[in-house]
Amino acid sequence: MNTVDLRPATPDDLDFCFRLHQAAMGDYVAAVWGWDETAQRAYHRGKYRPHHWKIITVDGTDAGVLVVDHHATEDYLGLIELHPRYQGRGIGARILRSLLDAAARRGHDLVLDVLDVNPRARAFYLRHGFHEEGRHGENGHKIRMRAPLRTATTTATTPPRPDH
Repeated sequence: MNTVDLRPATPDDLDFCFRLHQAAMGDYVAAVWGWDETAQRAYHRGKYRPHHWKIITVDGTDAGVLVVDHHATEDYLGLIELHPRYQGRGIGARILRSLLDAAARRGHDLVLDVLDVNPRARAFYLRHGFHEEGRHGENGHKIRMRAPLRTATTTATTPPRPDH
């Protein structure tokens, strides 16, 4: 089994995070908005907050990014992206279980948005107990999904708690 960890992002991770986003989400972004390299770099630079982002490492190699916002009654999974070479290996599921457990410890639901042009991600979240709440965004391209509060089930096989 791979060792999955989280490390704080740094300003030096900006380019890695952009290239990761392009590899993991580029086709979906292109399908909804079109991919304009200059506009995408500017958008990414504007939303990048290294003090708030976590880099997902697999066996010591940077493999993804995670952003979670903690609100009064729910946790919002703002971003979870794994490079395609790390997808389909159970890594995302391990991280998601850890996030669900952390939200449960706080008495929160876990909420996220998924693009409607990404049926693989939508199916992944449905398999993990999320349900669809509705659509929003321009042309309704985003689907709001929620996993209701559950009992924490953290085991030794889950990665470090993402709330640290």
